[in-house]
Amino acid sequence: MKIALFGTSADPPTTGHQAILSWLCGEFDWVAVWAADNPMKSEQQTPLNHRSAMLRLVVAEIQQTDANIGFYSELSSPYTIDTLERARQLWPDALFTLVIGADLVGQIHRWYRAAELLAQVPLLVVPRSGYAINATDRERLQQMGARVRLATFVPPAISSTAYRQGEDRNGDIIPPVVKEYIRRHNLF
Repeated sequence: MKIALFGTSADPPTTGHQAILSWLCGEFDWVAVWAADNPMKSEQQTPLNHRSAMLRLVVAEIQQTDANIGFYSELSSPYTIDTLERARQLWPDALFTLVIGADLVGQIHRWYRAAELLAQVPLLVVPRSGYAINATDRERLQQMGARVRLATFVPPAISSTAYRQGEDRNGDIIPPVVKEYIRRHNLF
């Protein structure tokens, strides 16, 4: 079974996250999703329990049309190598692909036990508006043993940061189910 591992800080989850997850459902046998803290983010994040709850709502909506996706809070860890080990415990015979946004390509070499991680799991890099994948970063990853594939899907050019900064609060950056959660819990 081919499983996409998609962890995200999702602060909050956007229609871009939703589009990526729906696309992944068409590319993989199973899509495992979780919210996690990114130890390399300097700004304060919404508490993980809220980000997890919002992302779980997005996954539940996708499950209405795609049955090959699930939310797994037990995969959440600040260290992706730990997440991979947890995934192997859940699916011992699976072939995993770690899905990351283009914004992470330049930092992954600094991740905890990065070389070990990259030797164990291929990367699928999803394009992200404003983040070019430069040759130096890609070469560095390949020198570390990474197997890198670029996604053929281009998600909408939106971001959680834009929403947190007050942009398009009445537009379609955030799925309605997440907007309702944000309103109910007085977030942002």
